[in-house]
Amino acid sequence: MIIVLLRYTGDVTPHRDAHVAWLREALAEGRLVTAGRQPDTGGVLIARGDRSEVEAWAAQDPYRLAGVAENTFVEFTPSMAAPGLESLLP
Repeated sequence: MIIVLLRYTGDVTPHRDAHVAWLREALAEGRLVTAGRQPDTGGVLIARGDRSEVEAWAAQDPYRLAGVAENTFVEFTPSMAAPGLESLLP
């Protein structure tokens, strides 16, 4: 799994609808586990896949394509999960 940290570098407002549609598509496909905003600064996404796949996917984010956000990637292998979230374990 990869934690994708999203940092705003410009005004994301005009691109928000396209960004949210991109996230919903990734949720439906099973690529995205969860996503949330960090007020005024960016967001946090947790995605399935290896790092190169997730980096390529994240490069298609409408925020990235518009040049108003940057990403940092943190790769990890979950070893514990709360009851009901066992499907997140390898």
